[in-house]
Amino acid sequence: MASKVSCLYVLTVVCWASALWYLSITRPTSSYTGHRQLSSVSIARKNVSFGNIRTRPINPHSFDFLINEPNKCEKSIPFLVILISTTHKEFDARQAIRETWGDENNFKGIKIATLFLLGKNADPVLNQMVEQESQIFHDIIVEDFIDSYHNLTLKTLMGMRWVATFCSKAKYVMKTDSDIFVNMDNLIYKLLKPNTKPRRRYFTGYVINGGPIRDVRSKWYMPRDLYPDSNYPPFCSGTGYIFSADVAELIYKTSLHTRLLHLEDVYVGLCLRKLGIHPFQNSGFNHWKMAYSLCRYRRVITVHQITPEEMHRIWNDMSSKKHLRC
Repeated sequence: MASKVSCLYVLTVVCWASALWYLSITRPTSSYTGHRQLSSVSIARKNVSFGNIRTRPINPHSFDFLINEPNKCEKSIPFLVILISTTHKEFDARQAIRETWGDENNFKGIKIATLFLLGKNADPVLNQMVEQESQIFHDIIVEDFIDSYHNLTLKTLMGMRWVATFCSKAKYVMKTDSDIFVNMDNLIYKLLKPNTKPRRRYFTGYVINGGPIRDVRSKWYMPRDLYPDSNYPPFCSGTGYIFSADVAELIYKTSLHTRLLHLEDVYVGLCLRKLGIHPFQNSGFNHWKMAYSLCRYRRVITVHQITPEEMHRIWNDMSSKKHLRC
């Protein structure tokens, strides 16, 4: 069985390399920003429905799972579910995470469930490659919205929906991105503390207090007609935040009655404000890149803009030097 899995893995790597090479020389890179606006919800939802919704949703999240792992939490309840936003071509990043901080078997006696979040790509070749990858690793979920930067909010809501539906008894959830290095020792033992009573209505990360950018040239441009206020509610940087698992269903249900914004972290902040949940500031979450040093990385929880090669190098160095003092 081990040799079969190994062969499948090698085949997947080869297929990914071949597919990406083919796409790079034969097809132009496409951007689906605006191809399907956030409000363009037309596919009937069949998978799951939540009760106790008294008013008609303005954002029904009417998408089906194309790839799902509904049984991932059945055998044992995870202490932590990690939701990682990724794109189809980022196989190397996903594999680096699987082999480093995202390995579900890193901590004995502490159940961790790792999931990569994707939408649907317009290229059937890439969709097929992700399906094959899913059959090997069983750590990918996909809904049938178009995978694009402007649909990152839908991707996060898919993760919230999945936790609320298939893993509601988990203790904590982390949402992060595929270019983030996570110091799991600090996250598990210093922040979440498995031997203490799990918190409820808890949300923490790098808290930002800011307002909308009206410059149309900005990546974070927010039109006034979409968000007229001059200030955002406090929100955690989408590069990495932690919340108690009960918050997943609360945010998902609240999103059904909250106008969608394309800025995912701001939108989650809007939902938190409606829920009366105030995110806690935690200086261990960094939404920028930091030059590596053992002692510096021992003090943080997340670091941004880390390549797959750097991820392996940092993980190997930190793992081999746990006996050293700073």
